[in-house]
Amino acid sequence: MATAEPAAEQRQTLRFLWLYALAAAGGAVSYVPFLTLLLPVRATEMVGDGNIDLLAYIAFAGAITASLANIGFGWLSDATGTRRPWIVAGLVLSCVLLVSVRTTSNPSELIGLVVVWQVALNMMLAPLAAWAGDVVPDRQKGFLGGLLSFAPALGAASGALVTLPGLAGPDERLVLVAALVAGMVLPVILFGRPIPMPDLTEPVTRLKNTPPRFPRGAVARMWLARLLVQIAEAALFAYLLIWLTGIDASFTDSDTARIFALVLGLSVPLALFAGRWSDRRDRPILPLAWGAGVGALGLVIMALAQGIEGAIGGYLVFGLSTSVFLALHSSQTLRVLPKPATRGRDLGLFNLTNTVPSLIMPWLTLALVPLFGFSGLFFLLAGLAALATVLLLTMPKSPAPSN
Repeated sequence: MATAEPAAEQRQTLRFLWLYALAAAGGAVSYVPFLTLLLPVRATEMVGDGNIDLLAYIAFAGAITASLANIGFGWLSDATGTRRPWIVAGLVLSCVLLVSVRTTSNPSELIGLVVVWQVALNMMLAPLAAWAGDVVPDRQKGFLGGLLSFAPALGAASGALVTLPGLAGPDERLVLVAALVAGMVLPVILFGRPIPMPDLTEPVTRLKNTPPRFPRGAVARMWLARLLVQIAEAALFAYLLIWLTGIDASFTDSDTARIFALVLGLSVPLALFAGRWSDRRDRPILPLAWGAGVGALGLVIMALAQGIEGAIGGYLVFGLSTSVFLALHSSQTLRVLPKPATRGRDLGLFNLTNTVPSLIMPWLTLALVPLFGFSGLFFLLAGLAALATVLLLTMPKSPAPSN
């Protein structure tokens, strides 16, 4: 007669992991095409040449709102002891508000609606991120990170889909995005049925001879390492086209989009391989250190590049390595958080590493590029990525328990 697998050895079902990855990708689809394509079009229709100022106000207000809402709804899902009702409520409200953007008639209405939409969106995203920590054991977190690499790729692909010529008008595209998000998030709610993992949700009560695998300082190192890499990522996302056209004036936005698509596509199998390797070898942090380190090398290549081939090659090295880093970091962060009871709130604090770089990066660029060119900026960003590598390679571990 077969015996039940011990809780420490139990695995989550592949059905849940794949459906969860689909829902996480739905989270990316909920904001990537809107913020990068549909919102700029709406702003241009509304104010014409004043669109840059309007988008700047929206980006600033949205980043602040998203940061606070992510922490708040993470905490609320902790306090109520449930994730799925918050996810469903956030899904419904954010989709309704997204479709309502087409009813705005002036900049104040548009800014206000986007701010409220950010609140509803993070009502969905914060509990969704914490749910993985409740039900995915450590031995599968590398694989989970690999699956999460689908999210940015599908987010970008959704933008290309909804803007296909002749498919839908500007207003109908908002409806199409909302339908895509619902179709990607709801399956895990309805059919996921994860195996309960009580050891991942019960309060931490450690015996004297069983210390945590990572001490508390590991959380700060993981947070700072992601922040440093995200600053570099944000700078490249914002200024890659400008830099490349400065090297070769014939380079177009379409060429840049193809490079982004290539990086996102190649990063998926690479992240899956690295994640499975980290699970089998029980080395969760090493792929992160390699990702940050190779990313620093890519930035150095970019800083030294004299022609378009070297520039593109350097970016491919940087983009692939940091895409893998960010995907795996999202799942391995769940491993080092100290308290299951505050997992949602703590992930909200980690989410600041996604929003704060957009506030830091413009000032770095304005300070360095006029004096030293983009090479100076890339050398600084390489230093930040190298520092992230050192933080991860030197992360202390608790000693093995004594017998």
